[in-house]
Amino acid sequence: MSDSNDEAAHAGPHGYISNKDAYLKRLRRIEGQARGLQGMVEDEQYCIDILTQISAMTSALQSVALGLLDDHMSHCVVAAVASGGEEGAAKIREASTAIARLVRS
Repeated sequence: MSDSNDEAAHAGPHGYISNKDAYLKRLRRIEGQARGLQGMVEDEQYCIDILTQISAMTSALQSVALGLLDDHMSHCVVAAVASGGEEGAAKIREASTAIARLVRS
């Protein structure tokens, strides 16, 4: 459960909002790839073909993640840093933690 300060920090238009339709289109395509992978396993297709499709899906997800991260950095983090104080430092820590998660995945 989040507290009211956390909710306030996430309120308002997010950095990706101008690219929302493109992100949704890409995520729907990834969703289709996941269904395709299920079908490949159900149809007992060749392992390497399945792994190739998993690699393509992983790359597509990474691309979405990097785009969202870029939007977050150029919108949310820049705005928080410009306002100064703890809010800017908190947004930088938040972004660093997100980057670390992406690198580990």
